[in-house]
Amino acid sequence: MAHDHCVFCAITRGEVEASLVYEDDDIVAFTDHAPVTPGHLLVVPRRHATGLEDLTDEDGARVWRVAHLLGRALRRSPLRCEGVNFFLADGEAAFQEVFHVHLHVFPRFAGDTFRISADWRIRPRAELDDSAAAVRAGLAALAPKRYP
Repeated sequence: MAHDHCVFCAITRGEVEASLVYEDDDIVAFTDHAPVTPGHLLVVPRRHATGLEDLTDEDGARVWRVAHLLGRALRRSPLRCEGVNFFLADGEAAFQEVFHVHLHVFPRFAGDTFRISADWRIRPRAELDDSAAAVRAGLAALAPKRYP
């Protein structure tokens, strides 16, 4: 279902201008209006999904397939591209700004200005095991028969 006040839904309907690079019955991809590097793309399902909880497995797979294709296309394009990042923000705490699922695909190169700052220290095994157990509990809550 399209949402009347969602800019990405409006783009997928052709009501808002965008620089399209790809579209099919399920997915639209276009350039980000504030790119971190030239060629920064957004891959968006046509069906509105606010976040990952609302995204169907099928649409998620379609988004990934198109993003993969576009990442490969960026490497073959005349744009400067020594690597590719995929980035998806799910929720306000993750810095999602437009609440329609979208996967960023952008070229990277030595000296570009994009950075992710974090505490990248190696953690003790017990802490990692606790995190893994918590994620397994989440999987079990989603589909007890599908995951161990």
